[in-house]
Amino acid sequence: MKRVLITGAAGFLGSHLCDKFITEGYHVIAMDNLITGDLKNIEHLFHLEHFEFYHHDVTKFVHVPENLDYILHFASPASPIDYLKIPIQTLKVGSLGTHNLLGLAKEKNARILIASTSEVYGDPLVHPQSEDYYGNVNTIGPRGVYDEAKRFQESITMAYHRFHGLDTRIVRIFNTYGPRMRLNDGRVIPAFIGQALRGEDLTVFGDGAQTRSFCYVTDQIEGIYKLLLSDYREPVNIGNPYEITIKNFAEEIIKLTGTDQKIIYQPLPQDDPMQRQPDISLAKKILSWEPTVTREEGMKLTYEYFKNLSQEELSKKEHKDFSKHIRK
Repeated sequence: MKRVLITGAAGFLGSHLCDKFITEGYHVIAMDNLITGDLKNIEHLFHLEHFEFYHHDVTKFVHVPENLDYILHFASPASPIDYLKIPIQTLKVGSLGTHNLLGLAKEKNARILIASTSEVYGDPLVHPQSEDYYGNVNTIGPRGVYDEAKRFQESITMAYHRFHGLDTRIVRIFNTYGPRMRLNDGRVIPAFIGQALRGEDLTVFGDGAQTRSFCYVTDQIEGIYKLLLSDYREPVNIGNPYEITIKNFAEEIIKLTGTDQKIIYQPLPQDDPMQRQPDISLAKKILSWEPTVTREEGMKLTYEYFKNLSQEELSKKEHKDFSKHIRK
């Protein structure tokens, strides 16, 4: 039985990856420090013989007993609210954490897949974004802590590949959604659905003309899994190429939820990308992958998940307290 280590395992994507690898017959070693993750996302796996969990911060030395075949590094804050509140931790998990896991992969002779992001493209001057675009990133802006952490992550991963011959993979993840997203984490889908379910007006930043392209989580997980098992070592975009303006998306949410809220407008945050659309030609060519779940199907499933949350969870304005992780 092959053994896989998944960091950030109690997060949104990490927990779905745990499910996928258990289903595919792997022994899964899950690791998370629970700064942004939640054990409820993986507690349904705790009784399984081939699932184990380590409560650990990957910015510190990482040790896993016995052999490892694969490592998937998904530990990182991934929402604007999170990484603006804990900027140092965001930079550390992308740099020190990645360094530690690359070292572990080298020691175990394991293949490692690094979770990068479409944010490496910044506020793009090229549309749609393909893997050969170098990006337009404000290194010292407030969002730079996430963008640059991921760009460094890609650089050190390729350095380990070229210098040590390490077997590496890099996925550039575009906007992904589905069950287990956290309400009020600053991402547009849980923000809109949470506001609709609470009877609040939907907040659109800027004039709503900025675009996003939303990929349902099962499609994203399948793309990541195929990339891990492929022979391709450079970055690959995994996302849904069908883009929509945020204003039109807000109107879709109002229709989906059957509510009659208004759309209200707030100033656009600094360096917020105006366009986000993946060019997935490479994924189609080398992985024979493309998304199959329509936004209409995926949003119905996502809405059902949020609709079934308790009233207490829905009414929370802040879902994470980072005070114990921040040194004054």
